[in-house]
Amino acid sequence: MSTYDDDDIEFDFFDEPETVEATQRGRRLPRRDRRGDGGAGGGWPRRPPMRAPTGLIPLARLVGLIAIAIAIVVALVFWVGACQGKSKHDDYASYAAKVKTIAQSSTQLSVEFANKLVSPGLKAADLETSLQQYAQQEQQAFDQAQHIRPPGPLRQIHQHLIDSLELRARGLAGLGDALSQTASTKDAATAAQKLADRAALLTASDVVWDELYKAPASQELSTLGVTGVVIPESHFVSNPELLSLRSLTVLLTQIRGGASTGGTPGGKHGDGLVSVKVEPQGDTLTTDTATTVKVSADLSFVVTVEDSGDSQEINVPVTLTIDAGGKPIVNRKTIQVIQAAQQETVTFGNFNLPTSAFGAKATVKVEVGAVAGEINTANNAASYTVFFTLS
Repeated sequence: MSTYDDDDIEFDFFDEPETVEATQRGRRLPRRDRRGDGGAGGGWPRRPPMRAPTGLIPLARLVGLIAIAIAIVVALVFWVGACQGKSKHDDYASYAAKVKTIAQSSTQLSVEFANKLVSPGLKAADLETSLQQYAQQEQQAFDQAQHIRPPGPLRQIHQHLIDSLELRARGLAGLGDALSQTASTKDAATAAQKLADRAALLTASDVVWDELYKAPASQELSTLGVTGVVIPESHFVSNPELLSLRSLTVLLTQIRGGASTGGTPGGKHGDGLVSVKVEPQGDTLTTDTATTVKVSADLSFVVTVEDSGDSQEINVPVTLTIDAGGKPIVNRKTIQVIQAAQQETVTFGNFNLPTSAFGAKATVKVEVGAVAGEINTANNAASYTVFFTLS
Protein backbone atom coordinates (compact mmCIF):
# COMPACT_ATOMS: atom_id res chain seq x y z
CA MET A 1 0.00 0.00 0.00
CA SER A 2 1.19 3.50 -0.76
CA THR A 3 1.95 6.20 1.75
CA TYR A 4 -1.10 8.14 0.61
CA ASP A 5 -3.38 5.30 1.40
CA ASP A 6 -1.93 4.88 4.88
CA ASP A 7 -2.42 8.50 5.72
CA ASP A 8 -5.99 8.35 4.55
CA ILE A 9 -6.72 5.35 6.73
CA GLU A 10 -5.27 7.02 9.78
CA PHE A 11 -7.34 10.10 9.16
CA ASP A 12 -10.56 8.12 8.90
CA PHE A 13 -9.85 6.11 12.02
CA PHE A 14 -9.04 8.90 14.42
CA ASP A 15 -11.13 11.72 13.09
CA GLU A 16 -14.63 10.17 12.78
CA PRO A 17 -15.16 9.16 16.38
CA GLU A 18 -13.96 12.54 17.60
CA THR A 19 -16.44 14.28 15.31
CA VAL A 20 -19.35 12.16 16.58
CA GLU A 21 -18.40 12.72 20.22
CA ALA A 22 -18.12 16.44 19.69
CA THR A 23 -21.49 16.52 18.07
CA GLN A 24 -23.05 14.68 21.01
CA ARG A 25 -21.50 17.06 23.51
CA GLY A 26 -22.48 20.20 21.65
CA ARG A 27 -26.12 19.40 21.03
CA ARG A 28 -28.86 18.34 23.49
CA LEU A 29 -31.52 16.25 22.00
CA PRO A 30 -35.09 17.41 22.66
CA ARG A 31 -37.01 15.56 25.42
CA ARG A 32 -39.21 13.02 23.81
CA ASP A 33 -42.60 11.81 24.90
CA ARG A 34 -42.00 8.81 27.10
CA ARG A 35 -45.38 7.35 26.40
CA GLY A 36 -45.13 3.93 25.06
CA ASP A 37 -48.35 4.20 23.10
CA GLY A 38 -46.71 4.96 19.81
CA GLY A 39 -47.82 8.56 19.88
CA ALA A 40 -47.08 11.14 17.31
CA GLY A 41 -43.50 11.09 16.31
CA GLY A 42 -42.96 7.89 18.21
CA GLY A 43 -40.72 9.78 20.65
CA TRP A 44 -40.14 9.61 24.37
CA PRO A 45 -43.24 9.49 26.71
CA ARG A 46 -44.29 12.79 28.31
CA ARG A 47 -43.55 13.30 32.05
CA PRO A 48 -46.77 13.01 34.16
CA PRO A 49 -48.01 16.20 35.99
CA MET A 50 -47.03 16.88 39.60
CA ARG A 51 -49.39 15.19 42.04
CA ALA A 52 -49.80 15.24 45.82
CA PRO A 53 -48.37 12.30 47.66
CA THR A 54 -50.69 9.36 47.62
CA GLY A 55 -51.38 9.42 51.43
CA LEU A 56 -52.57 13.10 51.71
CA ILE A 57 -55.83 12.76 49.78
CA PRO A 58 -57.42 10.09 52.03
CA LEU A 59 -56.22 12.01 55.07
CA ALA A 60 -57.88 15.22 53.86
CA ARG A 61 -61.08 13.36 53.14
CA LEU A 62 -61.01 11.81 56.60
CA VAL A 63 -60.52 15.21 58.23
CA GLY A 64 -63.46 16.60 56.24
CA LEU A 65 -65.71 13.74 57.25
CA ILE A 66 -64.74 14.18 60.89
CA ALA A 67 -65.51 17.92 60.72
CA ILE A 68 -68.93 17.21 59.18
CA ALA A 69 -69.64 14.60 61.84
CA ILE A 70 -68.68 17.04 64.61
CA ALA A 71 -70.95 19.70 63.11
CA ILE A 72 -73.84 17.24 62.98
CA VAL A 73 -73.28 16.16 66.57
CA VAL A 74 -73.13 19.78 67.77
CA ALA A 75 -76.33 20.58 65.88
CA LEU A 76 -78.04 17.57 67.42
CA VAL A 77 -76.89 18.59 70.88
CA PHE A 78 -78.33 22.08 70.45
CA TRP A 79 -81.54 20.71 68.99
CA VAL A 80 -82.00 18.19 71.77
CA GLY A 81 -81.15 20.87 74.35
CA ALA A 82 -83.73 23.24 72.86
CA CYS A 83 -86.36 20.51 72.89
CA GLN A 84 -85.53 19.61 76.48
CA GLY A 85 -85.64 23.28 77.50
CA LYS A 86 -89.07 23.75 75.94
CA SER A 87 -90.30 20.54 77.52
CA LYS A 88 -88.97 21.60 80.92
CA HIS A 89 -90.62 25.02 80.62
CA ASP A 90 -93.93 23.42 79.65
CA ASP A 91 -93.76 21.07 82.64
CA TYR A 92 -93.29 23.91 85.11
CA ALA A 93 -95.87 26.12 83.38
CA SER A 94 -98.43 23.31 83.55
CA TYR A 95 -97.67 22.78 87.22
CA ALA A 96 -98.00 26.50 88.03
CA ALA A 97 -101.33 26.65 86.18
CA LYS A 98 -102.75 23.84 88.33
CA VAL A 99 -101.58 25.53 91.51
CA LYS A 100 -103.03 28.85 90.32
CA THR A 101 -106.48 27.31 90.05
CA ILE A 102 -106.30 26.16 93.67
CA ALA A 103 -104.85 29.48 94.84
CA GLN A 104 -107.59 31.53 93.19
CA SER A 105 -110.30 29.31 94.64
CA SER A 106 -108.84 29.61 98.14
CA THR A 107 -108.42 33.38 97.85
CA GLN A 108 -112.01 33.77 96.67
CA LEU A 109 -113.16 31.71 99.62
CA SER A 110 -111.20 33.98 101.97
CA VAL A 111 -113.10 37.01 100.67
CA GLU A 112 -116.41 35.25 101.27
CA PHE A 113 -115.25 34.29 104.75
CA ALA A 114 -114.25 37.87 105.63
CA ASN A 115 -117.52 39.29 104.34
CA LYS A 116 -119.41 36.73 106.37
CA LEU A 117 -117.75 37.81 109.61
CA VAL A 118 -118.81 41.43 109.16
CA SER A 119 -122.24 40.84 107.62
CA PRO A 120 -124.97 42.67 109.54
CA GLY A 121 -127.50 40.62 111.45
CA LEU A 122 -125.25 37.56 111.54
CA LYS A 123 -126.41 34.69 113.78
CA ALA A 124 -124.21 32.17 115.55
CA ALA A 125 -125.89 29.16 113.92
CA ASP A 126 -125.57 30.73 110.47
CA LEU A 127 -121.86 31.43 111.01
CA GLU A 128 -121.21 27.93 112.31
CA THR A 129 -122.83 26.36 109.25
CA SER A 130 -120.84 28.59 106.91
CA LEU A 131 -117.56 27.77 108.65
CA GLN A 132 -118.12 24.04 108.19
CA GLN A 133 -118.89 24.59 104.50
CA TYR A 134 -115.72 26.67 104.08
CA ALA A 135 -113.71 23.92 105.79
CA GLN A 136 -115.06 21.35 103.34
CA GLN A 137 -114.09 23.51 100.37
CA GLU A 138 -110.54 23.89 101.68
CA GLN A 139 -110.42 20.14 102.28
CA GLN A 140 -111.26 19.63 98.62
CA ALA A 141 -108.45 22.01 97.65
CA PHE A 142 -106.16 20.00 99.92
CA ASP A 143 -107.12 16.78 98.13
CA GLN A 144 -106.58 18.38 94.71
CA ALA A 145 -103.11 19.57 95.70
CA GLN A 146 -102.17 16.04 96.75
CA HIS A 147 -102.99 14.74 93.26
CA ILE A 148 -100.75 17.28 91.53
CA ARG A 149 -97.48 15.77 90.34
CA PRO A 150 -94.87 18.55 90.46
CA PRO A 151 -91.59 18.40 88.51
CA GLY A 152 -88.83 16.60 90.36
CA PRO A 153 -87.01 19.60 91.90
CA LEU A 154 -90.30 20.92 93.35
CA ARG A 155 -91.58 17.74 94.97
CA GLN A 156 -90.42 18.51 98.49
CA ILE A 157 -91.37 22.19 98.19
CA HIS A 158 -94.84 21.26 96.95
CA GLN A 159 -95.48 19.50 100.26
CA HIS A 160 -95.56 22.92 101.98
CA LEU A 161 -98.38 23.98 99.65
CA ILE A 162 -100.31 20.94 100.87
CA ASP A 163 -99.47 21.89 104.48
CA SER A 164 -100.81 25.41 103.95
CA LEU A 165 -104.13 24.15 102.62
CA GLU A 166 -104.41 21.67 105.47
CA LEU A 167 -103.94 24.51 107.97
CA ARG A 168 -106.78 26.41 106.32
CA ALA A 169 -109.13 23.45 106.41
CA ARG A 170 -108.27 22.75 110.06
CA GLY A 171 -108.56 26.41 111.02
CA LEU A 172 -112.01 26.85 109.52
CA ALA A 173 -113.29 23.60 110.96
CA GLY A 174 -111.78 24.54 114.33
CA LEU A 175 -113.53 27.89 114.31
CA GLY A 176 -116.85 26.17 113.72
CA ASP A 177 -116.19 23.67 116.50
CA ALA A 178 -115.06 26.38 118.95
CA LEU A 179 -118.14 28.43 118.15
CA SER A 180 -120.36 25.46 118.91
CA GLN A 181 -118.49 24.51 122.08
CA THR A 182 -118.64 28.04 123.52
CA ALA A 183 -122.29 28.66 122.68
CA SER A 184 -123.25 28.36 126.33
CA THR A 185 -120.20 30.22 127.66
CA LYS A 186 -121.26 33.52 129.16
CA ASP A 187 -117.79 34.98 129.22
CA ALA A 188 -117.37 36.39 125.69
CA ALA A 189 -113.65 37.07 126.23
CA THR A 190 -112.93 33.42 127.09
CA ALA A 191 -114.95 32.18 124.14
CA ALA A 192 -113.22 34.67 121.85
CA GLN A 193 -109.82 33.39 122.97
CA LYS A 194 -110.74 29.89 121.85
CA LEU A 195 -111.80 31.26 118.49
CA ALA A 196 -108.56 33.24 118.21
CA ASP A 197 -106.50 30.11 118.87
CA ARG A 198 -108.16 28.33 115.98
CA ALA A 199 -108.00 31.40 113.74
CA ALA A 200 -104.22 31.47 114.26
CA LEU A 201 -104.03 28.45 111.94
CA LEU A 202 -105.42 30.57 109.12
CA THR A 203 -102.74 33.20 109.67
CA ALA A 204 -100.08 30.49 109.84
CA SER A 205 -101.28 29.08 106.50
CA ASP A 206 -100.34 32.35 104.80
CA VAL A 207 -96.86 32.26 106.35
CA VAL A 208 -96.33 28.69 105.17
CA TRP A 209 -97.53 29.53 101.66
CA ASP A 210 -95.29 32.61 101.34
CA GLU A 211 -92.14 31.56 103.18
CA LEU A 212 -92.00 27.78 102.77
CA TYR A 213 -93.65 27.33 99.39
CA LYS A 214 -93.74 30.37 97.09
CA ALA A 215 -90.31 31.81 97.91
CA PRO A 216 -88.37 28.51 97.68
CA ALA A 217 -90.26 27.42 94.55
CA SER A 218 -89.56 30.73 92.83
CA GLN A 219 -85.89 30.49 93.78
CA GLU A 220 -85.70 26.96 92.40
CA LEU A 221 -87.12 28.10 89.05
CA SER A 222 -84.54 30.86 88.92
CA THR A 223 -81.74 28.40 89.66
CA LEU A 224 -82.94 26.06 86.92
CA GLY A 225 -83.15 28.94 84.44
CA VAL A 226 -86.90 28.56 83.93
CA THR A 227 -88.32 31.95 82.94
CA GLY A 228 -91.86 33.11 82.30
CA VAL A 229 -93.37 30.86 84.98
CA VAL A 230 -94.80 32.54 88.10
CA ILE A 231 -95.55 30.63 91.28
CA PRO A 232 -98.99 31.93 92.42
CA GLU A 233 -99.61 33.47 95.81
CA SER A 234 -102.64 33.11 98.05
CA HIS A 235 -103.51 34.95 101.27
CA PHE A 236 -106.45 33.76 103.29
CA VAL A 237 -106.25 36.48 105.95
CA SER A 238 -106.19 39.77 104.08
CA ASN A 239 -106.90 41.81 107.20
CA PRO A 240 -105.32 40.35 110.37
CA GLU A 241 -107.35 42.71 112.54
CA LEU A 242 -110.48 40.84 111.47
CA LEU A 243 -109.34 37.80 113.47
CA SER A 244 -107.78 39.61 116.41
CA LEU A 245 -108.97 38.80 119.93
CA ARG A 246 -110.68 42.16 120.19
CA SER A 247 -112.55 41.72 116.90
CA LEU A 248 -113.65 38.21 117.76
CA THR A 249 -114.92 39.41 121.16
CA VAL A 250 -117.06 42.02 119.43
CA LEU A 251 -118.19 39.41 116.92
CA LEU A 252 -119.40 37.04 119.64
CA THR A 253 -121.24 39.86 121.37
CA GLN A 254 -123.03 40.74 118.17
CA ILE A 255 -123.99 37.24 117.04
CA ARG A 256 -125.32 36.41 120.51
CA GLY A 257 -127.88 39.17 120.37
CA GLY A 258 -125.86 42.35 120.77
CA ALA A 259 -126.04 45.58 118.82
CA SER A 260 -126.13 43.89 115.43
CA THR A 261 -129.66 42.60 116.07
CA GLY A 262 -131.09 46.07 115.98
CA GLY A 263 -131.65 49.08 118.21
CA THR A 264 -129.13 51.68 119.28
CA PRO A 265 -125.71 50.28 120.16
CA GLY A 266 -124.15 51.23 123.44
CA GLY A 267 -120.94 53.20 123.85
CA LYS A 268 -119.54 55.96 121.67
CA HIS A 269 -119.62 55.33 117.92
CA GLY A 270 -118.33 57.35 115.03
CA ASP A 271 -115.82 57.64 112.21
CA GLY A 272 -114.21 60.51 110.38
CA LEU A 273 -112.23 61.45 107.28
CA VAL A 274 -108.59 62.14 108.16
CA SER A 275 -106.86 62.85 104.81
CA VAL A 276 -106.79 62.26 101.06
CA LYS A 277 -103.35 61.77 99.50
CA VAL A 278 -102.47 61.78 95.79
CA GLU A 279 -100.11 59.04 94.68
CA PRO A 280 -97.49 58.71 93.32
CA GLN A 281 -96.79 62.45 93.52
CA GLY A 282 -97.35 62.44 97.29
CA ASP A 283 -99.42 65.63 97.68
CA THR A 284 -102.21 65.80 100.26
CA LEU A 285 -105.43 67.46 99.14
CA THR A 286 -106.62 70.48 101.10
CA THR A 287 -109.91 72.34 101.17
CA ASP A 288 -108.13 75.71 101.31
CA THR A 289 -106.28 75.74 97.97
CA ALA A 290 -106.49 73.95 94.64
CA THR A 291 -104.06 71.09 93.98
CA THR A 292 -102.55 70.24 90.61
CA VAL A 293 -102.89 66.51 90.11
CA LYS A 294 -100.54 64.85 87.61
CA VAL A 295 -102.43 62.13 85.76
CA SER A 296 -100.57 58.90 85.02
CA ALA A 297 -101.43 55.22 84.69
CA ASP A 298 -100.77 54.65 88.40
CA LEU A 299 -102.71 57.67 89.68
CA SER A 300 -104.56 56.91 92.90
CA PHE A 301 -106.19 58.64 95.87
CA VAL A 302 -105.42 57.15 99.28
CA VAL A 303 -108.18 57.92 101.81
CA THR A 304 -107.47 57.61 105.55
CA VAL A 305 -110.41 56.98 107.88
CA GLU A 306 -110.37 56.95 111.68
CA ASP A 307 -112.66 55.27 114.17
CA SER A 308 -113.48 58.22 116.41
CA GLY A 309 -115.54 56.19 118.90
CA ASP A 310 -114.71 53.65 121.57
CA SER A 311 -116.16 50.63 119.77
CA GLN A 312 -115.22 48.51 116.81
CA GLU A 313 -116.96 49.39 113.56
CA ILE A 314 -117.57 47.07 110.63
CA ASN A 315 -118.50 47.58 106.98
CA VAL A 316 -117.71 51.28 106.87
CA PRO A 317 -118.53 52.58 103.35
CA VAL A 318 -116.22 55.09 101.65
CA THR A 319 -117.17 56.89 98.41
CA LEU A 320 -114.94 58.98 96.13
CA THR A 321 -116.52 61.14 93.40
CA ILE A 322 -114.68 63.05 90.65
CA ASP A 323 -116.68 65.81 88.97
CA ALA A 324 -114.67 67.05 85.97
CA GLY A 325 -117.41 67.88 83.50
CA GLY A 326 -119.80 65.39 82.02
CA LYS A 327 -120.86 62.35 83.99
CA PRO A 328 -119.25 62.18 87.46
CA ILE A 329 -116.89 59.29 88.18
CA VAL A 330 -118.04 57.45 91.33
CA ASN A 331 -116.01 54.76 93.14
CA ARG A 332 -117.13 52.94 96.29
CA LYS A 333 -115.24 50.73 98.71
CA THR A 334 -115.81 49.27 102.18
CA ILE A 335 -113.62 49.03 105.26
CA GLN A 336 -114.44 45.61 106.68
CA VAL A 337 -113.43 46.36 110.24
CA ILE A 338 -111.87 49.29 112.08
CA GLN A 339 -111.01 49.31 115.77
CA ALA A 340 -111.66 52.13 118.23
CA ALA A 341 -109.19 55.02 117.83
CA GLN A 342 -107.50 53.21 114.93
CA GLN A 343 -107.03 54.31 111.32
CA GLU A 344 -107.54 52.40 108.08
CA THR A 345 -106.75 53.39 104.49
CA VAL A 346 -108.69 52.85 101.27
CA THR A 347 -107.07 53.27 97.84
CA PHE A 348 -108.99 54.37 94.73
CA GLY A 349 -107.40 54.02 91.30
CA ASN A 350 -107.88 53.05 87.64
CA PHE A 351 -109.57 56.29 86.63
CA ASN A 352 -110.79 56.87 83.09
CA LEU A 353 -110.83 60.64 83.03
CA PRO A 354 -112.60 62.41 80.14
CA THR A 355 -110.79 64.90 77.94
CA SER A 356 -112.77 67.73 79.52
CA ALA A 357 -111.07 67.01 82.86
CA PHE A 358 -107.77 68.49 81.68
CA GLY A 359 -107.16 72.19 81.87
CA ALA A 360 -110.37 72.94 83.78
CA LYS A 361 -111.28 73.04 87.44
CA ALA A 362 -112.48 69.75 88.84
CA THR A 363 -113.80 68.58 92.21
CA VAL A 364 -112.85 65.49 94.21
CA LYS A 365 -115.33 64.63 96.94
CA VAL A 366 -114.82 61.95 99.59
CA GLU A 367 -117.58 60.68 101.89
CA VAL A 368 -117.29 58.25 104.82
CA GLY A 369 -120.58 56.56 105.69
CA ALA A 370 -121.98 57.08 109.17
CA VAL A 371 -121.98 54.05 111.46
CA ALA A 372 -124.79 52.93 113.74
CA GLY A 373 -125.07 55.16 116.80
CA GLU A 374 -122.93 57.95 115.32
CA ILE A 375 -124.03 61.42 116.37
CA ASN A 376 -121.41 63.77 114.91
CA THR A 377 -121.11 63.46 111.12
CA ALA A 378 -119.50 66.84 110.44
CA ASN A 379 -116.13 65.26 109.74
CA ASN A 380 -117.41 62.48 107.47
CA ALA A 381 -116.98 64.27 104.11
CA ALA A 382 -114.89 66.89 102.31
CA SER A 383 -114.63 68.41 98.82
CA TYR A 384 -111.33 69.39 97.19
CA THR A 385 -110.61 71.57 94.13
CA VAL A 386 -108.05 70.10 91.73
CA PHE A 387 -106.60 70.72 88.26
CA PHE A 388 -105.77 67.60 86.29
CA THR A 389 -102.72 67.74 84.05
CA LEU A 390 -100.74 65.16 82.13
CA SER A 391 -97.76 63.78 84.00
